[in-house]
Amino acid sequence: MIQLICTDLERIERGIIVALVTTDVHARDVIDSLKEGNISSQFDFEWVKQLRYYWDEEIDDLRIKQVAATLNYGYEYEGPTTRLVITPLTDRCWITISNALHIKLGANPAGPAGTGKTESTKDLAKAAAI
Repeated sequence: MIQLICTDLERIERGIIVALVTTDVHARDVIDSLKEGNISSQFDFEWVKQLRYYWDEEIDDLRIKQVAATLNYGYEYEGPTTRLVITPLTDRCWITISNALHIKLGANPAGPAGTGKTESTKDLAKAAAI
């Protein structure tokens, strides 16, 4: 993908590749962190805190899990939009929002202007396709 991004791409194609690279880098970092921490249990918080996708055979549909939250995947395509760099703070924000949605509440991220509250929320919506 890195070699591809160095070529002459259309604006939309470049956006798609950048979003894939961003997501891929986060996935690589998570896997490295799990390996370094010798995380072997699916019940370890370092694993459970990750946004994970599971196919639920009972309902024949895709579910998203994070900590105690289980959400239905929304299947809404939002186009080739940009993605945020996913940091540990983004992960914590996602944990809070996904668990609030799980118990049928909303979330109201607070903090100084320009710190990524809105973008983090929109990025979680993209990940859940809702």
